[in-house]
Amino acid sequence: MERIVHPIPPFYTKDSRILILGSFPSVKSRESRFFYGHPQNRFWKLMALLLESDAGRAPQAVEEKAAFLKRHRIACWDSIHACDIEGSSDSSIRNVEPNDFSEILSSCNIRNIYTNGKKSHEIYARYCLPMTGVEDICLPSTSPANAAWSLEKLAEAWGVVLADLK
Repeated sequence: MERIVHPIPPFYTKDSRILILGSFPSVKSRESRFFYGHPQNRFWKLMALLLESDAGRAPQAVEEKAAFLKRHRIACWDSIHACDIEGSSDSSIRNVEPNDFSEILSSCNIRNIYTNGKKSHEIYARYCLPMTGVEDICLPSTSPANAAWSLEKLAEAWGVVLADLK
């Protein structure tokens, strides 16, 4: 078990309308220094499918991902600032320090906060909600560990974000 401080700064612009929170970056995300860096994570394919109608056009490079988020007015970060974790395993997370969202929430007109998966939701509800006072909307995880959810089923559930982006 290793103590890790979140190495990726929050991504947002003054025009961001929604905030999507993971739990804590995977090993691959920590290596790439951007969100959802594991090639099997379906986040980028899902967002491309929802917002540009083509999962095959999902952004690949960090610069493309950042431009995609900016173009669609999406802020991204994670619920956890620091924790003890084994590799990328959410179930191993211990000794949580939550992130502080005050800068994002005061800089943007965030309409809703969406948590990507149950662990992010649990952390947000326990540690972050008392600070923000803003309820989150829990969506099914895009992680490859959530294999029971197909891309199509994820798109159906995640379609709720579209109303906030209009």
